[in-house]
Amino acid sequence: MRRGIQFQAPPEREAAERGAAGHAEPLRTEFTFELPRGYVDESGTVHRSGVMRLATARDELVPLRDDRVRDNSAYLTVVLISRVVTRIGTVDDIHPGVIEDLFASDLAFLQDFYRRINAEGHTRAAVTCPSCQEEFAVNLAGGRLGES
Repeated sequence: MRRGIQFQAPPEREAAERGAAGHAEPLRTEFTFELPRGYVDESGTVHRSGVMRLATARDELVPLRDDRVRDNSAYLTVVLISRVVTRIGTVDDIHPGVIEDLFASDLAFLQDFYRRINAEGHTRAAVTCPSCQEEFAVNLAGGRLGES
């Protein structure tokens, strides 16, 4: 016989998961992003906007069995990112070859974005204005620089 047990979230977590209307927000599993430079496809078209989904345990385990990762542990990032990015521009066949062709700054952006949505649960980053030293949050999934 199986028994179901229901756990209640701690009050601070429950409050954080509630929206402005006071009810729980639905779980977001996909997050849009804008690459700093963009992926250049074989025809020379630049693709900047994309979608990354939340990672599963399988997404983190399967790359460990990949021979490319066994030969070079740095390749883990390429395989992992290729599993969770579902689209870049009009390109929806995302595989390690696509991720290999990204500019280094775009790969670094996607690594940070992955960490933020999977470990921290959001796409916001705390920043400080270099001129006035004002602290504020920016949404890394937002539009291009200068847009709000």
